[in-house]
Parts: sequence; structure tokens; C-alpha cells
Amino acid sequence: MFWNKTNIEKKLQILKSREENELEILEQVKRILEHETLREQRVLKTFKEQTINIVNTFDFDLLETSKIYHLNQIKQVCIDYRLRFLDSRYFKGKIPQTAISKIKGLEKAHKQKLSGFKIMAPSKLFRLEAKDDPLLFAPIGNDYYYLIHKWGNDLHPLRKLMAWPFKGIINLTLLVLLISYVVTGMVPNGLFSKNDSSAEFWIIFFFMFKCIASVVIFYGFALGKNFNPAIWNNKYNKT
Repeated sequence: MFWNKTNIEKKLQILKSREENELEILEQVKRILEHETLREQRVLKTFKEQTINIVNTFDFDLLETSKIYHLNQIKQVCIDYRLRFLDSRYFKGKIPQTAISKIKGLEKAHKQKLSGFKIMAPSKLFRLEAKDDPLLFAPIGNDYYYLIHKWGNDLHPLRKLMAWPFKGIINLTLLVLLISYVVTGMVPNGLFSKNDSSAEFWIIFFFMFKCIASVVIFYGFALGKNFNPAIWNNKYNKT
């Protein structure tokens, strides 16, 4: 049996070629990572920029119609649930990596750089870091916005009910009247008079209403509270 002789030069060439290929692959990976890092930095920088009259030119054939919302629809949800819809530069929370990845995916698909981002979230998320259901939008023109990403926890199921009194002065007054009626009903009969009469009930009710209304008014002015329609797109610190 005959064995082929080993050509050392060929072995060196094979090893050299293999190492060069590995180095080339490593360089390609390095360039891709550097490019992606620069893209992420640019996207994060865009979140902090001012967004005045910015419109993104999307390819509408590539958009999901279920994620397109008009400003009036966004406004109504903000009022119902006491949320704010503000420029992303006012958002104090952390933008998740999944949101950045979706933005980069949209930019690649639509062949343009996106900007003018808006976020819908509870007021506290525009002052401190928390985890309550922020939604990230991009403007597409004519008061329409495209929902890019939602993250965090869902809102409390009773949030809409809890936000109802803050939709307007009538709602708040009705709540104060209801609370006053309930508290008046808890007052024992004959506590202030030996004769139980409807007049006594309504006198106590009026007294309770004044007390509770005074507390509500003081609380509202002291903490700078305002009604939902006045704050949904207000960038100032009016909660």
C-alpha cells in the first residue's frame, strides 16, 4: 500500500486561507455590529429631539391598518383613562430594546429614517421611571399616527372608572354628591335631634357636601390637579 506524500507548502496555504476567511468573517461581524450600534444611537438621539410638524413618509402597502390611529381616537382614550400623549423627549422611562429593533425594522422596510415619535402613557411616566403600559407612535400625516410598539404592564382594569371623576366638573360634582349622600346615610338617626325627619337628613347632607367639596377643592389647588381634557397633551407639570 502506497501513501501520498505530504506537501507542507499546501498545508500552510490551506491553514493560511482558513485563518484569512475567519478574520474576514470577524471583520464583517464587527462592521455589522458597529453599524447597528450607530443606528441605535441615532434612534435614541431622535427620541430626545424636538418634534414640530414632522411627518414620516411610510409605504402604506407595508403598514398594518390595525395600528393606524387618528389623533381624535388617541385623545379620547387619553381622556377616558387619564393618560398623556406627548413628544418622546418628555418621556423619562427607558425605551426597551424591542422598540428600538422595531423602529430599525420599519426604517429598513420603508427605506427612510423615522422621527417625531410620540408616547401615550400615564402622567407619572413623564416624570419618573415606572412600568405602566406606554405606547410608542410615529406621525404619518393628517393627524394620523402609527403604533410602533407597546411595552410594560397593562393598565389597571378599574383605571377608566377611577379616571371618570376627572373628565370634567360635572363628573366630579356628581361624585362628591354621591359620597356626601353615602356618608349622610351612615350618620345614626337622632344623633343631632330627637325627632327623626327628612329635614334633618338634608341639613346633614348639605353639611357633608360642603365639607367634602372643600377638601376636594383644596386637594385640587394644592397639588395642581386638572381635568383630563386639559392635560392629555399638556407638556407642563399639571397632573
